[in-house]
Parts: sequence; C-alpha cells; structure tokens
Amino acid sequence: MRKTLKTLLAGTAALSVLAGAATAQDKVELIYSDTVAEGDIRTTTLRETFGACLGDGFDFQSYHGATLFAQGTELTAMQRGNLDMGNLAIFDFYNQVPSTKVLGAPFLFRDYEHMRAVYNSDLLDEMLAEIEENVNVKILAFPYIGARHLGYKGDKEIMTPADLEGVKLRMPPGEGWQLVGRAMGATTVPVPFTEVYTALQTGAIDGQDNGFPATRSMKFDEVLTHIGKTAHLVASNLFTISLDKWNAMTPEQQATVQGCADNFEAALDQITLAQETELEADMAANGMVIYTPDLSAFVENVKAVYAAEGEDADWPEGLFDAIVAYGQ
Repeated sequence: MRKTLKTLLAGTAALSVLAGAATAQDKVELIYSDTVAEGDIRTTTLRETFGACLGDGFDFQSYHGATLFAQGTELTAMQRGNLDMGNLAIFDFYNQVPSTKVLGAPFLFRDYEHMRAVYNSDLLDEMLAEIEENVNVKILAFPYIGARHLGYKGDKEIMTPADLEGVKLRMPPGEGWQLVGRAMGATTVPVPFTEVYTALQTGAIDGQDNGFPATRSMKFDEVLTHIGKTAHLVASNLFTISLDKWNAMTPEQQATVQGCADNFEAALDQITLAQETELEADMAANGMVIYTPDLSAFVENVKAVYAAEGEDADWPEGLFDAIVAYGQ
C-alpha cells in the first residue's frame, strides 16, 4: 500500500512539473528594446501600464538604454525575427515606406491635441496598412513623448534660422532626422541618444532638440543654458510589434496586447503632458533661459528646404494639407 501510494504521489508530482512546464511554454514571450534609459519614467510607465497589464499569459521582457539593440536598428531586428517589439520613430520607416516622410515634417502638428486627433482619425489608415504590408510590423499605438525644442549652450537667444548658422545641433542618426536639423538652419551632427550628454560637455555639439521630459531624464539641463520653444516636432513614438509575432497569437491574445497598448498610450500621454509643464517651470527656476523664437521664420525656412531638396515628393497627395487643416 505504501509503495502504491508513493508511486501515485511521484506520478502526481511529475504531472505537476509537466503541467508547469506546459504553462510556461504557453506564455507569449515579448522581447522589447528601446533607447530610453532604465531609470526614465517612460520605462516605468511601460512596465506598469503595458507589461503588467498583459497578465500571466505573457512574458514581457523590456531592455532599455540601447543595451539590446542600438538606436535605429530595432526595426531591422524585428524584421529578422530577433526582436518582437519596439518604440520606433517615424524616420525609421522612411526607406521602406517613403510616404511616411510626411509625418516627420517639422511643424506638421499645432500641438498635442491636434496630433492626437489626427492619430485617432482615419486619415492615416491607408499609410498604416502600407506599413504592415511593406515592413511586416503592426503599429499598436502612438504614445506622446513631448514636443521637441531647441536646447543649446550659448550666450544669446536663437530667434531665427539665420541665428542657427554654424551651430552644431545633435540630431539622431538617419537622413530623415538630419534633414529636420538642416531645415531648421543648423549644422547637424549625428549622435546616439546615450552619447548626447558627453557630446554637450566636450563641445562636440552645441545643442540638441529633445523635449522637457527627455532633457531632464538624460540630465541635459545640467549642461544647456537656453531652450527655444519651437515645438517643431510634436513627437509621438510608434509602439510597434512584429507582424509575425502578432499573427502567431490568438484573437484573444491580440485583443489583450492591443488593449494594454492603448492603456500605455493613455498613461504616457498624461504623464508627458504633466511633466512638460512641471519641468519647464523647474528649469526656468534653476536659471535656464526659456523663450519662444520667431516660429514663422522657422516654418518658412522648413518649407523652403523641403521643397528645394524635393523631400515632399513622396508625400501622399493632399495628406499634408489635410493633416494641417484637421480640426480647425
């Protein structure tokens, strides 16, 4: 009897181990990478409002500070099956979907409300379908990361593009990013996000163009003296998943991922908006010169540069004007 009971208990234990292994195997593994620092509030928000939201059926692993993949290489990693998810910039899609160039144009959006209204509309449905077809990724959400402004070291206010002549402005690597800086009137220098602080310290660059949240998170405000509030890019990232990974999930799993992505977008929007107000006031109180340049001069210069270089040739006909006019 004892031998029989022992055998039964051993069998039960073995079944439990096998069941546990099966449960672990049934989990959907999601590997995520971006350049945002580990201690950034965007990292915490992602893990709390997306990762934890997914529940026990998923194994969400996020890597930050470009420790897994270098900035600008995430999309290629996703296409090769080496990465499941990323928080990408629209510039990452330029080569494979040229029509997306319209979304990287400076001064496209008036403000956060305008940007969010456009992304919540059907204006971009055709473009999003083109991205899925040509790039093999699905965009789940467009979380707001803050309006980008001119932040620099100097002793005067930069009011027009002419004042930026000769100023070494860091822009992220990639031709689309470099074009934005040139169109603003600066001499652009490609520097990875994680190296900007040192580049500012050493004088390799004179300035950069991040928003207030990123400027504080990366401690750029320790080095900068001025911030010109251009808001030339009302920036949202593209919270993206490999289409192969997406298609491998059940409809129920897809619904969970999409719902949690919406949750992340809503949470990060509110955090970013609050941070923009709070950090601007705090930086000003700590001696940062914060002012508004001649925005009309920058807008006209951007238009002229984009037209002269033919960078608007790939824009879908009428889409730029439709976006600009949306909600007016």
